[in-house]
Amino acid sequence: MMEKRNIAYFGGEPIGVPVLKELKEAGIMPTLILCNPDRPVGRKQVLTAPPVKQWALENNIEVYQPESVKDDEFKTRMSETQWDLFVVVAYNKIMPKWLVDLPAHGTINVHPSLLPLLRGASPIRTSILEDMKEQCGVTIMQMDEKMDHGPILAQETLSIDPTQWPIAGTDLDTSLSTLGGALLATVIPLFLSGNIIPVEQFHGAATYCGRLDRSMGELALDPHHLPSGDEAYQTLLKIRAFDGFPGTFFMHEGKRIKIIDAHIVNQELQLLRITPEGKQEVDFESYFA
Repeated sequence: MMEKRNIAYFGGEPIGVPVLKELKEAGIMPTLILCNPDRPVGRKQVLTAPPVKQWALENNIEVYQPESVKDDEFKTRMSETQWDLFVVVAYNKIMPKWLVDLPAHGTINVHPSLLPLLRGASPIRTSILEDMKEQCGVTIMQMDEKMDHGPILAQETLSIDPTQWPIAGTDLDTSLSTLGGALLATVIPLFLSGNIIPVEQFHGAATYCGRLDRSMGELALDPHHLPSGDEAYQTLLKIRAFDGFPGTFFMHEGKRIKIIDAHIVNQELQLLRITPEGKQEVDFESYFA
C-alpha cells in the first residue's frame, strides 16, 4: 500500500466513480474530493447529489463542491493546504494554470482515449461514432494549461471483441473507466516516486471532439423502410454511441419514438426495443405490426 499522500480528486460523470473504486481497491484514497454542486434532477426537479459526492460520503471523504474554480474563495481554500497531487477525471471545469501547478507534483488526468486522438469532451462516444474499435483506450497524462495537451505518463489500449462492436456507449464508459482507474492506481506511486518520465504528445496527430448535445439524437428514420448497407451501419453507430445520453429517437405521425436497442441482420438495420411517446417500452415489431 502506498504511503499516505495529500491527494485531491476532481471528478465528474460518467467515469469519476468507477475510477475512484479502482483507486480504493489499490489502497489509494484521496484526502479531498471535488465535484459539481447538487442539481435539480427529473420532472420533479429534486435536488440531487452527483454520484461522485455520494461515493465520497459513503467512504467518509471530505467533499467540496465549488460552483467556480476561478473565484478568490476557491483559490484561498485550495491554497491553504500543501498538496502532493491533484487527479482530474471527467471534471467539467477548465482548470486555471495556478491550480494545475499548485501541488508539489502537479496535476494528472485520466483521459479515455489514446491521446493525442480525441482531445475534448466526448472521447468515449466519439470513438464509437467514428468506428474506432481498434483505437479505444485510456491515457494518464500530466496536465498543462492547454486542453488534453500535456505529456503522457502511461497508455493502455482496450481489447474489444470485434463481434461485439459497436458496443453501447454506457458499456464502453464502464470498460474504459475501469481500465483507466486500474492504470491510474499503478501510475500514481511510480509518478510520485519519480519513476515515470513524461513523454510529450505528438501534437501534429491530434484530433478533437466536442460536447454531446440532445439534438444529435434525432434520426431520420422511416419505421417501415429501415436503412441497409453502410447507412444501416452508420445509424447503428449513432444508436450505440448515444446510448444513455443523449439517446436516439425518430418522429412518426407527430410522436417521438425513443430507440432502446437495435442491431443489423443481413446488412439491414433492425430496431428491437422502442419507447413510444407517452407509452411503455415495447417490441418494435409488435408496435409497428
